This record gives sequence, C-alpha cells and structure tokens, in this order.
Amino acid sequence: MYVLKKMKHQKLFLIDGIGSFFSAFMLGVVFVNIERLVGMPRGILYSLSSIALLFAFYSLWNYSRKNNNWRPFMRGIAYANLLYSLLTIALIFSFRHSLTILGGIYFLFEILIVIGLVATELRSANNTIVH
Repeated sequence: MYVLKKMKHQKLFLIDGIGSFFSAFMLGVVFVNIERLVGMPRGILYSLSSIALLFAFYSLWNYSRKNNNWRPFMRGIAYANLLYSLLTIALIFSFRHSLTILGGIYFLFEILIVIGLVATELRSANNTIVH
C-alpha cells in the first residue's frame, strides 16, 4: 500500500480502470459460467459486471484526458467504488446461504482491494500538492 500512497493521479486512474475491467471480466465472463461454484445468482453477477465495466470506462477516460482539474473526477470514482463495495457487502449478506467459499473469498478479497484503492484515491484527491 505504501507504493499506492505516493502514486500520481494518472496512474491511479489507470490502475482503477484495469482493476475494474478485471472485475467485469471475472464477474461477467468467468463466474457466470461457474455460477454454482460461486453461489451468487447470474443476474447479480451480470449487474456487478456492468457496474465494474462502467467504472472501467470512466477511469480510463479520465486517465486518457490528462486534465488539470482531475480531483473531482478522482473523488467521483472513489465514492462510486465505495458504494460498489457497500453493495457487494449487502449482496454477500443477502446471499450468504448460497454463497460458496470460493465466492466469499473472491468478494471479500475484491472489497479489501477496492477499499484500499478508495483510501488512496481520496488521499490523492485531497492532497494539496499538485503532481
């Protein structure tokens, strides 16, 4: 995490975008094909995948823009990621009886990564030093 603390905002948008694409792929391509091994319904997996895909496009669009007014956009994706994590937690509880160990491990790991990224993005957006 120390490396993320010192990272420039452009790289954070890139990391967020790539990570969101990875999540979208895992949820919308891999896990829907092994739904019973994950324990989360297919419709939920597609919905989470769609959200992740939107986040990927948003972050990569911001990465490519190289805008001097990047802070509100960084805060935007950070808060969106936080809401995504809260939604995922709610879904874990909602489907706790059908969620498998594999599904639980994946979603908990994803939440931990996203929350770490949220903290780094907010720290970067609130930093008064321009990178």
